[in-house]
Amino acid sequence: MEAIIKHEGLVYPLNRANVDTDQIIPKQFLKRIERQGFGQFLFYNWRFYEDGTPRDDFSLNNPKYEGASILVGGENFGCGSSREHAPWAIQDYGFKVVIAPSFADIFYNNCVKNGILPIQLTSEETQAMIKKAEETNYTLSVDLPEQTVKDENGWHATFDIPSYQKEMLLNGWDEIAVTLTFEEKINAFENSKA
Repeated sequence: MEAIIKHEGLVYPLNRANVDTDQIIPKQFLKRIERQGFGQFLFYNWRFYEDGTPRDDFSLNNPKYEGASILVGGENFGCGSSREHAPWAIQDYGFKVVIAPSFADIFYNNCVKNGILPIQLTSEETQAMIKKAEETNYTLSVDLPEQTVKDENGWHATFDIPSYQKEMLLNGWDEIAVTLTFEEKINAFENSKA
């Protein structure tokens, strides 16, 4: 996984609460076994008509948000089933940070395990960011070591993240990589039992 230390990016505002994992990546696209290739199906039922043509009425299809790497959403983001494909689709599309007032626990943990930084801020803070991103090209700077989010106009907020998840993201570790940090001790234990 790629480490996240500092990230600056364009904000995509998704002003919806209770965005569930089936809306993030619909079930008909869960046939792949690798993590790549899901981004094209992100928010598919909102982004496309049944014949596959893009919908003009869904904001992610607006060229203004092309290249956005920070998604700001509403309450209870990532609710629904525990499918890990949801963060795979978000990441494959190009998002590195997801900010919301609250997350479903499993989705939050799946984000961390896949190298996406989930940031929980207040409803007032997220709504202010959504409004700015709807009105203009709005960028944010995220600093994981300092646990801050800032914009170019002087606004800033701090966020909490458990130390274990923070360490995973700062080092670009998934759970296998964390286990391998104990490889020497594991080998010593195995050799003592031989």
